[in-house]
Amino acid sequence: MKKSDFNYHLPEELIAQTPTEPRDMARLLVCDIDTNEIEHKNFRDITDYLVKGDVLVVNNTKVIPARLYGETVSGGKVEVLLLKRIDYTHFEALVKPGKKFKTGAVMKFSDELSAEVEGRIDDIGGRILNFKFDGVLEDILDRIGSMPLPPYIHEKLKDKNRYQTVYAKDNGSSAAPTAGLHFTSELMEKIKNMGVEILEVTLNVGLGTFRPVKEDEIEDHPMHSEYYSISKEVAEKITTAKAVGRRIVAVGTTSVRVLEATAQKFGELREFAGDTAIFIYPPYNFAVVDCIITNFHLPESTLLMLISAFMGRENALDLYNTAVKENYRFFSFGDSTFLKRNKK
Repeated sequence: MKKSDFNYHLPEELIAQTPTEPRDMARLLVCDIDTNEIEHKNFRDITDYLVKGDVLVVNNTKVIPARLYGETVSGGKVEVLLLKRIDYTHFEALVKPGKKFKTGAVMKFSDELSAEVEGRIDDIGGRILNFKFDGVLEDILDRIGSMPLPPYIHEKLKDKNRYQTVYAKDNGSSAAPTAGLHFTSELMEKIKNMGVEILEVTLNVGLGTFRPVKEDEIEDHPMHSEYYSISKEVAEKITTAKAVGRRIVAVGTTSVRVLEATAQKFGELREFAGDTAIFIYPPYNFAVVDCIITNFHLPESTLLMLISAFMGRENALDLYNTAVKENYRFFSFGDSTFLKRNKK
């Protein structure tokens, strides 16, 4: 398929620059996949569409303050964006100005944190950095790092926690799983009390998720891998629920990728921790996911391609054109959709 098959017109003013307050008052576009009927609601109305027995799968990853500003030994300015942790001290990262930083180059961010370039990542123009620090790296990053907001957000984020889900636990992401930003603790409790089972998986979101598709033929696009994990308990609970016809509702495309990557790898859900570069685009037969809660995605993006695989390309583009017409807010801090199917 062509990249241009997934294009739509988006006025720039519909790109959300700040999060909705309160979280659960973002708008919600509900679409019945079987009938193409749509409804316009607020996110807190999601409880009207979830039913007892549903399984809500959330990504509990936590965004690290992955943008660092420092200087070279000669006093030049440097900006680093951490992409993926390799081990305790090594990260894949983007470095600006990139051409200056060859293997062996050293940069300093504070009295307690510095890094040395130990290699290149040619496919993304990045670097492998070896960090030197005194203390706990996560604590240092929390003090001196900035949240790595996407480039289309130009407003400064006043509260770091607004780029975290309320259920975020495991440090490791360079970007938020934004579909989950609309949930409040109170809403999660209400959903749980309805008899909906809430299960957690982890996928550490890298900037590869937002990497533009440059190839005309989407099949030629190389997906950047991301680390994910699913526990034995969660895999067994989802398998049991699926077997008796309960709906599996994935919160965000990252949760979708965890479930579908695991099923694709093993032919079933089972405990696993490792990397995935799964690229979901039409046609694709979803093995696990029945419903998706997700924000509106960029034109010609891999995320829109995933949604098109779930509901059909023409239906997805029709839905997005409706959202534009109705002035929904788009992307990370934007509004949400609930793409639902009823019980089979």
